[in-house]
Amino acid sequence: MTTATAEHRQVVRYGFYKLDPAWRRLPAERQAAAKTEFGETIERYRGRLLLRPYGLVGIRGDCDFLLWQVAEDLDALVELQTALNRTDLGAYLTIPYSFLAMTRRSIYEFPSAGDAQHDQRLVIRPSAAKYLFVYPFIKTRAWYSLPKAERQRMMDDHVRVGRKYPTIRLNTTYSYGLDDQEFVVAFEGDNPAEFLDLVMELRESEASSYTLRDTPTLTCVQMSLWDLLDTLGGASATRSVIPAARSDGFTPVCEVADLPPGAGKRVYAAAEAVALFNLGGTIHAIADRCTHARASLSEGTVDPARCAVVCPWHEGVFSLETGHVLAGPPGLPVQTYQVRTEGNLILVALPSVEAREAARS
Repeated sequence: MTTATAEHRQVVRYGFYKLDPAWRRLPAERQAAAKTEFGETIERYRGRLLLRPYGLVGIRGDCDFLLWQVAEDLDALVELQTALNRTDLGAYLTIPYSFLAMTRRSIYEFPSAGDAQHDQRLVIRPSAAKYLFVYPFIKTRAWYSLPKAERQRMMDDHVRVGRKYPTIRLNTTYSYGLDDQEFVVAFEGDNPAEFLDLVMELRESEASSYTLRDTPTLTCVQMSLWDLLDTLGGASATRSVIPAARSDGFTPVCEVADLPPGAGKRVYAAAEAVALFNLGGTIHAIADRCTHARASLSEGTVDPARCAVVCPWHEGVFSLETGHVLAGPPGLPVQTYQVRTEGNLILVALPSVEAREAARS
């Protein structure tokens, strides 16, 4: 089995948008309606892909906001952008930068030392950090002509420097053959000064001398979708949609009609990929990734007799009620989620951090 088929990777897009100033001269009623339409369009896709909004107004002159998008396939990214293009606000937006990449395991070996980010290279899980620092970069051809052991030595030093700044979290994605750059990196943190110091120190590393290009570098501020839209100016939107996360902890993820009896479906609740199953009218929700090889359990086969799902890759069996392993090769259970229906909506409640850690142990 090749690496490509053995690892279920995510597709990642960093879409940066710029608003035409002519939009701010439209009547206030149209501005408010356009923001509402645009926001509602994005909200409809929250269950289809992971989507995190960031503002850049007052920081960059060439773009106003970022939509960090993570999906299981390119189709979801195409459908989202197509839907945004059809909105009134979308007609006034350009895309100065759009970086496409995928997750994959690094070819270099780094002892994790309890560092969870080195164990989750195939899955993007954004943190609650206020800032995101994004840039594409390309290594020189001379880098690839070096022996692997020599590159590993330099990367070890690069990582050593990075670990001196534990509050800065790195997301590395790969673009070889997919886009103009080779990598896209996105650093999360709450203090821009710490990131500045990290980059200054990394500039002195030996590996950095083999960087050909690492611009543009974009500093982004995490904010709610509706706060982001208000940074664009004009009239405020009428916030008539259901919030992405409610005060009771439940998040709307899809409509009941999207999950007929016997079906499975992958959705996103915040940063978590969740597999939904409709078993005889009862809806179950478990973590989408198999704990053995990280296959998507939403694509597995439902076993009604055992109220279980069979992993599509290696036939591991997980209980839909408890998440426990009923048959190997997986050794660890998957997380289960509370689920409820309200009218035509299916809602999922994410567990606390403590509960997630207990499920993984």
